[in-house]
Amino acid sequence: MITDHEAEQVIRANEDGRVPIVFVHGLWLLPSSWDRWATVFAEAGYAPLTPGWPDDPQTVEEANASPDAFANKTVGDVADHFAELIAGLSKKPAIVGHSFGGLLAQILAGRGLAAASVAIDPAPFRGVLPLPISSLKSARPVLGNPANRNRAVPLTYEQFRFAFANAVSEDEAKELYSTFAVPASGIPLFQAATANLNPWTEVKVNSKNPDRGPLLIISGEKDHTVPWAIANASFKRQKRNSGVTEIVEIPNRGHALTIDSGWREVADTALAFVKRFT
Repeated sequence: MITDHEAEQVIRANEDGRVPIVFVHGLWLLPSSWDRWATVFAEAGYAPLTPGWPDDPQTVEEANASPDAFANKTVGDVADHFAELIAGLSKKPAIVGHSFGGLLAQILAGRGLAAASVAIDPAPFRGVLPLPISSLKSARPVLGNPANRNRAVPLTYEQFRFAFANAVSEDEAKELYSTFAVPASGIPLFQAATANLNPWTEVKVNSKNPDRGPLLIISGEKDHTVPWAIANASFKRQKRNSGVTEIVEIPNRGHALTIDSGWREVADTALAFVKRFT
């Protein structure tokens, strides 16, 4: 499952000797969405890795030309992919994830694989109960058609504007859409939607594992996709852990907070937390 490019990142991180930092993207984005973050963390003394989900295309252009590459990727598939990559590292990494990547960061931390983790606007896991109307509207492009479970689903600009880019100008929203947006696997959203009804769901986090490590949840104040109610409910579940668990809200930010013009504030918030524990 590990690509040559990902294997090279692992080798470089091991040879580098610094603490690795693994970035995990969410739906409708690619690993390249973390490029600026990787530079910031490298300059701060970390060895960054930006793996993809299984079969991720290399570029936005390739992704939009071959959308089927994203289909049928479950949360469990992706978690196992990242766990396999982390197993090749000589040092336990910090993990930073956004959206479904934030959920995956918590899953991996719950397996004891993280020295510290940051979950940014994380998708909900089993036990997280709030379901705000804006979240339902954001997920409707996928959940509105049961056949999308086994498909790769793109967002129209209007859908992206609501779900990701509601807190930026129209011009910036259009730029973000053309620069970053790609199709996404439908299955994870169906898994998340039914997690509280399915005891065997892959969308679950071992929040009580004493080896979970320190965790920070970052919430964008204006996020439609993962509003404060969801982020805070995840925080309350994670607070059962004996380790450090914190939450912070970034004012005036939507779900695109990791890629929009204010990304550096979010990156610096994550970096400050990681620095405290690694």
